[in-house]
Amino acid sequence: MNKALGKYPHLETERLVLRLPPPHEAPAVVRFLKENREHFAPWDPLRPPEFYRETYWENQLYLARENFLGGRSMRLFLFQKSDGAIIGAAHFNNIIRGVFHSCLLGYQLAATSEGKGLMLEALNTAIPYVFTTLNLHRIEASYMPRNVRSGKLLERLGFKIYGEENNYLRINGKWEAHVHASLYNPDWREEEI
Repeated sequence: MNKALGKYPHLETERLVLRLPPPHEAPAVVRFLKENREHFAPWDPLRPPEFYRETYWENQLYLARENFLGGRSMRLFLFQKSDGAIIGAAHFNNIIRGVFHSCLLGYQLAATSEGKGLMLEALNTAIPYVFTTLNLHRIEASYMPRNVRSGKLLERLGFKIYGEENNYLRINGKWEAHVHASLYNPDWREEEI
């Protein structure tokens, strides 16, 4: 386990708070997902009915906290400072150490929050935390070629494209091509053993 891990992240931007909600906040997560179900459908895998149930998310939020403490992932939700509502998520999954020191980034933003620079604001705060506190060397992200907004976001964050793969992920019931991009930590440091 990374020595920096021990408390849950609570990151703030001008308009947002990024944090791992505790299990009792499952109703807010479910509300966010239900309100954006159609908006997310073209970019997400098919979801089973339990995905939209509070009991499912109580368990998922518990696991997200356990996985953070175990150094396996960091699943942040984006809360508006103005009203406390969840408007997005930024997940740094599949953290691998050893010779890799890397993770996979996934994100989603409510339909009503797009076009306001909120995800850029959130990731401009979360990425430095991943690079400094979690001490990861690389963050990888993938997006469908038709998701121009996602590609532009990653470009603005400094991600560089390193390839494209057909039939990469099964999204909304169909195998989809994805563009692969990565961002390197220029200040990565060898951890003490």
